[in-house]
This record gives sequence, C-alpha cells and structure tokens, in this order.
Amino acid sequence: MNTEKTSKNAAYTGLFAAVAASSCCIPPVIALIAGVGGGASALSWMEPFRPYLIGLAVLAIGFAWYSYLKQKNADDCGCEVDAKPKWFQTKGFLIGITLFAAVSISFPYYAHIFYPNNNNKEVAVVSEANVETLNFDIEGMTCNGCAAHVENEVNKLSGIISVTASYENENATVTFDKSKTSKEDIVKAINSTGYKVINKVKDGQ
Repeated sequence: MNTEKTSKNAAYTGLFAAVAASSCCIPPVIALIAGVGGGASALSWMEPFRPYLIGLAVLAIGFAWYSYLKQKNADDCGCEVDAKPKWFQTKGFLIGITLFAAVSISFPYYAHIFYPNNNNKEVAVVSEANVETLNFDIEGMTCNGCAAHVENEVNKLSGIISVTASYENENATVTFDKSKTSKEDIVKAINSTGYKVINKVKDGQ
C-alpha cells in the first residue's frame, strides 16, 4: 500500500467529513452571503449523521498526523527516506487541514452571527386588531444556526413584527400583521429552509 497516497486520502477524507458534519448550516450561510434563495438547507437530512461524520473526521485526520509523525521519526533516526516530503505530508498542510476541520465542525455553534437581526425593524401597523402571535412547532433544527436561518426567512415576509426561533424548544414564535401576511405564508417560509412545521398553528402566549 502506498503510504503517501493513504496519508493524503486520510487528510482529505477527514476534511470532507468535517464539512459534511455541518452541512445543515454551511450552505444556508453561503447562500445568504451570495444572495441566493433560502432553499440551501437541502442537506439538512444529513444532520442525524453528524456524530458519525465528526468521528470519521477525527480518525482520518488523526491517521494523517500519525503518518506524518512516523515519517518525521524516520527522518530523525537517519533511516533512508525521500529527500523532500510531498506538500501534503508537511506539517503546515496538516495544521491547515486540522484547523479548517475544527472550524467546520464547530460552525453550527456560531453560524447565527452571519444572519442579520431584523427583530428591531419598524413595522407600520394600521390596526392593533390585525396583530397576531402564533407558535409553530418545527422539526429538524439542531443549532443556533438553524434557528437563525428560520428567523431570517420569516423576516423576509411583509408585515412580520418579530420572530423568535429556538432549536432547543423546537419552535418559532411569530408576531405579524395578518392584513399583510398569513400563517400559510409563514409556514411556507419556514418549510423553505429545509426544516418543517409539524403541528397545527397555535396562538402565542
């Protein structure tokens, strides 16, 4: 077996697994920055596999480091080795891969900072009788990034006064002017993120 090729493949496998582990949150943020629509969380179905992907990333990158250190020990002992290691066997390459993997794996915990806070916007309400607050139970949210994605999509609707989504409570509370938007529009906006409204809408508290 070619040790160099195996080491390189292990590093790339670890990097791919690390990115895939956060695939529910990375594409929506990229879409937000690029100004693309909200259906970018089509990979949210991969979320249940996150622990396994993280494990694969750690094992693969760990093996790449093991290969590097083994090669380094061979250099130190004066054994016959190649005069110059390949670029993917260098310490700098492995440090870069490791840091990028760590940033990717932890991305769901800080993805919400990329979304604008629209809850302070001013909405002209013609009549208080038109103001309604509803709760929506949502399936699939697993981090603050998911909740921020939901809030961002709902806030794009006209007449939204405030929206607060919680992945821990698996819901979103929306206050809106029903003369400008409807609960059906809100459900459609939430579902467009890749997460799903799973209950009949109920009045907010």
